[in-house]
Amino acid sequence: MQKYADYIEQIEIDSLWGGRKHILWNLDRQVNILSGMNGVGKSTIINKVVKGLAQGGEFPSHMLKGVRLKVYPEDAKWIRYDIIRSLDSPVLDLETMTHVDTRISSALDFQLYQLQRKYLDYQVNIGNRIIETLQSGTPDAAEKAQQISIPKRRFQDIVDELFRDTGKQIIRTENEIRFAQIGESLVPYQLSSGEKQMLAILLTVLVEDNQNYVLFMDEPEVSLHVDWQQQLIDLLLELNPNVQIILTTHSPAVIMNGWVDHVTEVSDITDK
Repeated sequence: MQKYADYIEQIEIDSLWGGRKHILWNLDRQVNILSGMNGVGKSTIINKVVKGLAQGGEFPSHMLKGVRLKVYPEDAKWIRYDIIRSLDSPVLDLETMTHVDTRISSALDFQLYQLQRKYLDYQVNIGNRIIETLQSGTPDAAEKAQQISIPKRRFQDIVDELFRDTGKQIIRTENEIRFAQIGESLVPYQLSSGEKQMLAILLTVLVEDNQNYVLFMDEPEVSLHVDWQQQLIDLLLELNPNVQIILTTHSPAVIMNGWVDHVTEVSDITDK
């Protein structure tokens, strides 16, 4: 049986910058913010860890040379994770993407397309759990069934609150995510870059369905309004208190809601 880690306790890298730097980063259970000037290795640290995890299988045997992770519990061999990047580059193979959905024109669009599929699966899973709970016949079955759908409803409310100034609201009767705006129906690909980015981040957290997992984010603030940057961490923890956030940022707004003590400078975890 696969045993998954609750979170990462420590990241160690021997080979940063051609082996000239040694990284040892002890992590918080929930929020970890890596800061530093351009070129000091923030994204490189994230990328080295994610590249190893992306190989699949038991992570100790797939990490890049010189990269080691210490996890909790220590005998876990698997890690659930997701990665959010800030760059919304054009899709390179546009011809192939048009066979998936003709409205996809960027990497962020394709990410939203994949998240829509996960969102449908997520709804089926919580629907099945609600039915199972109601059929259990326990005295508090109805109350427990309502609790199961709270994260989904809260996700919808959060998005409506964030998008209120542009008059967009999630259409609650649709299985896929659609927005109503002044009598029109919009798909996620029609949103602004910042709206797409925020929707992708929130969806990524929601569809993990309260499981323990690690969310890596590389400068997620790039397309986000400063007010959204300030709310970002709190909203993610509200949607899933079991997530561990590991992010790089240049934005003071991201840490304004009481997260200053969770900031680590690259120089503080680097030995020459």
